[in-house]
Amino acid sequence: MQDIVKAFDNLPWILKLVLALPFIDGIAYGIYRIAKGRIILGVIWILAGWAILWIIDLISVIVYGKVQILA
Repeated sequence: MQDIVKAFDNLPWILKLVLALPFIDGIAYGIYRIAKGRIILGVIWILAGWAILWIIDLISVIVYGKVQILA
């Protein structure tokens, strides 16, 4: 699981930004959160991330350069 986390963390900024777009974010960063050990938050992200939670990840990637909020 740590390999998945390292792979996401080592992605270029622009690719992280693309993964934070609607519909992609729910699955991509939901899996990322599950790999980090936040299983319940990851499942919530997979179920509701495509609808509204992607905005949190998009802002986080723009400001911090990676998904940091709730991750």
